[in-house]
Amino acid sequence: MSASAAKVSKKELNSNHDGADETSEKEQQEAIEHIDEVQNEIDRLNEQASEEILKVEQKYNKLRQPFFQKRSELIAKIPNFWVTTFVNHPQVSALLGEEDEEALHYLSRVEVTEFEDIKSGYRIDFYFDENPYFENKVLSKEFHLNESGDPSSKSTEIKWKSGKDLTKRSSQTQNKAGRKRQHEEPESFFTWFTDHADAGADELGEVIKDDIWPNPLQYYLVPDMDDEEGEGEDDEEDEEGLEDIDEEGDEDGEEDEEDDGEDGEITPNVTYFHTHFWIKSFSSNMRSTALHT
Repeated sequence: MSASAAKVSKKELNSNHDGADETSEKEQQEAIEHIDEVQNEIDRLNEQASEEILKVEQKYNKLRQPFFQKRSELIAKIPNFWVTTFVNHPQVSALLGEEDEEALHYLSRVEVTEFEDIKSGYRIDFYFDENPYFENKVLSKEFHLNESGDPSSKSTEIKWKSGKDLTKRSSQTQNKAGRKRQHEEPESFFTWFTDHADAGADELGEVIKDDIWPNPLQYYLVPDMDDEEGEGEDDEEDEEGLEDIDEEGDEDGEEDEEDDGEDGEITPNVTYFHTHFWIKSFSSNMRSTALHT
């Protein structure tokens, strides 16, 4: 092939490649425009779904109210139900100091009310019996959208009795010996009623509304960890006892074989102990499972 022919062939290849690039870019642009159109349809359906889901949620929110009311009436028959529920909840318990727990022993009822359109906000009401800490019978905190559409909150002003304002207590108090406590108490639970800094990210409010309120019983029934540890220690002692019995049985068996007594072999009654231990462990596991369920 001549040099001139080779140059022509190379030019044709470059020209074809440039044309392919232009076609490819055009196809990609058209594909992007079509994807955008399809995405707009998906967004439109998502908005429609949100509106329909909201209507369904509003419907069932009304249907749930009589059951919430009945549940509250039944809970009122159980002393210290709500303080136990809060103490057993891992996130809420981290916010409770000793005096907070004492004050919450007077908490008789909790109610969560979602507003009519649900998306605009909700209110949490805490009902208290007569107590030595504050005058209020009800403490409420409300979350809503303000006029500009931003999350906002407001709450009841707590009317503390003289010297009982838990929000003004130092996180490090002195004990009777005059020495500072070696661990820092968390900020009082009741400071939550005065904290309106970031209503859109109020973790405690969301936990109460979305986690505790739908089913508080699951946290009330959380087993006492001390009891579980005690059962574990008992089980370990039982296991050690079984090992000792097995060892004694082996020694007795060896002595019997050596003696070849007239009474024949004596087999230690280990079966009873194994069976008893298995039944105890099974019952303990079933009880723990039932509580968690």
